[in-house]
Amino acid sequence: MNDELSSSRKRPAKRSSPITHHSSPITFKWPIRVYYEDTDLGGVVYYANYLKFLERARTEWLRALGVEQTVLAAEHRAIFVVRSITLEYLKPAAFNDELVATVELEDTGDVQVFLVQRITRGTEELATARVRIACVNTATFRPVRIPGSLSSLLLRPAANDKIGNRT
Repeated sequence: MNDELSSSRKRPAKRSSPITHHSSPITFKWPIRVYYEDTDLGGVVYYANYLKFLERARTEWLRALGVEQTVLAAEHRAIFVVRSITLEYLKPAAFNDELVATVELEDTGDVQVFLVQRITRGTEELATARVRIACVNTATFRPVRIPGSLSSLLLRPAANDKIGNRT
């Protein structure tokens, strides 16, 4: 875990982690269950909820890398914001479906991270997204460099072995 970006508070005794390694070192998987509140009048997942599912997966991906966003904000005065997203809906999901949201690191820059995300149900791809995340200052919301420790973590393929799946 990256000490500079992880919380300095004492953590509870470590339980068996739900995060396991995946065959691809740059793909992270996060399970999602569709609840009734996620659906619309037609009984399918309301389109905006896919954005929430993708956000949860990105947050858990960073957490699996050892990055707590609250610590990033407090210690580095930096946060990540979605700069742009393109989301293509391919098939609907419905109440009680078991979905998986994935995060794949496509590229990084000095102030941006480019991701490909997918939502699947079994082998079916339901939605796919291209996401551009920007690192900004917490006070000014102006772009800032991604902190060096995080940047190097994202760039090292070996470090990405920490990311995996939780299915």
